[in-house]
Amino acid sequence: MPYLLLKDLPRYDCLLEAAKEFPDLDPSAAEAFLHLLRTSDEVFGVTDRNLGDHNISHGRFGVLMLLWQGGQPRPASPMAPDLCIPGPRTPAELADAAGVTRATMTGPDPADRRTISVRLTTKGGKFLGKFLPGHFKLISELMAPLSEPERKTLVRLLNKVQQQAAELNPRREPAAAAVG
Repeated sequence: MPYLLLKDLPRYDCLLEAAKEFPDLDPSAAEAFLHLLRTSDEVFGVTDRNLGDHNISHGRFGVLMLLWQGGQPRPASPMAPDLCIPGPRTPAELADAAGVTRATMTGPDPADRRTISVRLTTKGGKFLGKFLPGHFKLISELMAPLSEPERKTLVRLLNKVQQQAAELNPRREPAAAAVG
């Protein structure tokens, strides 16, 4: 679902004109914001279509990636908080990493009903083995117009916007900044 419902973005000179009526309107901030939303919608549309072609939702794909053998950074211990550790995770770890409520992730561990662990099934692993090469190629194609230094700059700039959004939205915990 797109978040930006404008088909055509306003030109900068129109934003300058609107700022005369609304002094709190910063034309360059509005222009950057609208382009960020438009880009997000377009990228989401491309990946949504790709996932839909493989009968999987963004949410389910995200959980599969969290369980994938390549792992996502997760706390191994207080001394090594960002190691990539494959293997089972607790529903609480998955929920926190996926940004959903803990109640969303449930299921008992068959070996020990006191603990609950979630692991990638053989079917999930096979799906990822077939799906990921094309998905990674699609991501590369999306980012192809940017050079490596431009990509690093983009990540750095987006991290700044993410941090500011986290400060303005206290209901959510700030996302950990990506390294890069």
